[in-house]
Amino acid sequence: MAIEMANLVDTRDELNQLTSQLIELGLSDDQNYAIIREVGEGRSEVTFEGDAGLAYVLKNNSYTEIYSEIKKNRDYNVSLPDGGIIQMQYIFQDDEVVKHRLGFFPSPDLSEFQNEPEVYMSDLVYAEIVESKVVTTPFRFDFDLEAFVEGDHPRSHVTIGQYKNCRIPMRSALSPFRFVEFILGSFYNTAFRNYRDQITGMDILNPQTITDVESRRVHFSLECR
Repeated sequence: MAIEMANLVDTRDELNQLTSQLIELGLSDDQNYAIIREVGEGRSEVTFEGDAGLAYVLKNNSYTEIYSEIKKNRDYNVSLPDGGIIQMQYIFQDDEVVKHRLGFFPSPDLSEFQNEPEVYMSDLVYAEIVESKVVTTPFRFDFDLEAFVEGDHPRSHVTIGQYKNCRIPMRSALSPFRFVEFILGSFYNTAFRNYRDQITGMDILNPQTITDVESRRVHFSLECR
């Protein structure tokens, strides 16, 4: 099954466009632009410059250790001003996406901002996180055609936190633009409301891959063409 999505070059270009837009808006503290590299077996990967591999993310480490390793290696597309990290990687075969990993890793320590909220309150980027009740939680949007197991491992799913078997079904694969829009709209809403017209992408909507079994469970949905 192939997913009708932007091709390899389009996806890289959209990632780089989004990165540039976040820089211009002051929403990127550090960044790596997207590149294309061959990964064997006729497959190509859209990833970020300096990608050191993400095996440690899947190991049984604490979130603080995982976050620290990501920051140390600069394993991200964009590091936001509050320390939040955005990772986006896609694998293509025959110019069609077969896998993606889209991750958001908020800083595990927001005490700097929450202890002195008056310092940051005027900055739109920090408007939500200065509230002391905020608890940081990482999540991923994963897509993998080959890992599918009916009722257990959806082709497209959302993982919240570090729960090993948390795979909330997702209706389809997700484009870079839709992922960035979701992150900003959900976790940096004050900034997003002010900048939404300046954050643009191809807005590609992918055909659904969710099964009837999955659709009868709580799931994430996005209107498909």
